Amino acid sequence: MKLNRLFTLICAVAVASVANMASAFAQSKDDALITSLSDKLNLKIETIADSPVPGLRQIYTDRGVFYVSDNAEFFLQARVYNIKGPIIDETDLALKELRLAGVKRFADSAIEFKAENEKYVVNVFTDATCGYCRKLHNEMDQLNDLGITVRYLAWPRAGINSQVYRDTVSIWCSEDPHQALTDAKAGKQIADANCENNVAEHFKFGQQIGVSGTPNIIMPDGSVVPGYQPAQALADVLESAS
Repeated sequence: MKLNRLFTLICAVAVASVANMASAFAQSKDDALITSLSDKLNLKIETIADSPVPGLRQIYTDRGVFYVSDNAEFFLQARVYNIKGPIIDETDLALKELRLAGVKRFADSAIEFKAENEKYVVNVFTDATCGYCRKLHNEMDQLNDLGITVRYLAWPRAGINSQVYRDTVSIWCSEDPHQALTDAKAGKQIADANCENNVAEHFKFGQQIGVSGTPNIIMPDGSVVPGYQPAQALADVLESAS
C-alpha cells in the first residue's frame, strides 16, 4: 500500500513538472512572438491567446484584434465567423471583452451623468465639437429619466496634440467637468486648464477597439452603437438586449 502511494505521488509530481515546463515553454514562445511582431509591425502587443481557428493565434494590440499563424509566417487582419451553428462573429466577441475591460479601467476618469433610477449604463466616446454629440447631450435629461446613466470618454477627433485635444483636456481638468462639457457642447469657450488626466489614454483605448467617429456608444454587453441614437430609441435597444 505504501509503495502504491509513493508511486502515485511520484507520478503526480512528474505530471506537474511536465505541465510547468510546457507552460513555461509556451510563455517563452509567446514572448518571442510578441517581440518579433512588435518589431516588424510597429504594434504594441498586449497579449496572445488561442483563437477559435486551429492554426491561428489571436493577438490583442493597441490597434485592435489580429491573428497570426502558429508558425508566425502569416499575419491577418480579418473577421472570424463561426458558422458551425448560428453565425457568431468571434472577432466581435473578442472586441467586446476589450471594450468591457477598457470601460472598467477608465470608470473613474469618465465624466458621468448618472440616472437617479439607474437601469442601464452606457459609455460614450465624445467630442465637444461634434454636432451629433451635442444632439445626444441635449437629450441628457430624457436619457436620465429613462434610467440611462451616461459615462463620457474623451475622443478628440482631430487627434492628440490638436487644439481639440487641448480643449478636451481643459474640460476634463476644469473645476466642474460636467458643466464644462455641457458649456463646450453649447459652443461656449472653456477656460484653459491642465492636470493629471486620462484623455490621451481614452483616445488610445478608442483606437484599440476601432472607434472612428463620435458619438460611439458602448452598450452594457460590450457591443457598440456607432453614432447618434435618440434617447427613446437607445432605451428600446437597451431594453430588448437585457
